[in-house]
Amino acid sequence: MTRAQSEYGVPLSQRGMDLTQLVVSELVTNARKYAPGPARMDLRIDGDAVEVAVWDSDPVLPVARAADAGRVGQHGLEIVMAVSQGFSAQREEVGKRITARISLIDEPHTAGTERRPGGQDRSSL
Repeated sequence: MTRAQSEYGVPLSQRGMDLTQLVVSELVTNARKYAPGPARMDLRIDGDAVEVAVWDSDPVLPVARAADAGRVGQHGLEIVMAVSQGFSAQREEVGKRITARISLIDEPHTAGTERRPGGQDRSSL
């Protein structure tokens, strides 16, 4: 991503870089932990956002668990959904693909307007 910034002038805030690294870490960790076979990750920059897509061989779609402050671990999907502008999980011919869209730039915040963490909505990409 820093190469895309330096060589192609892609706008990239530190927050955008940090959130992208967090999402990649969560999605790839889950794929390696729960899928029985191979996994693949693709990054695609689209305007001022990056799409992180992780495919794995397990066809079971992830489900965000109910909030539980006492639960230790297993908050990865909740985190990904909270920091993403868009999120989708879909079955593939083999396995599934999880895609998250993260803003690469800091969103402008105007006094008096409410800002939702991680972006505008959680709609499918």
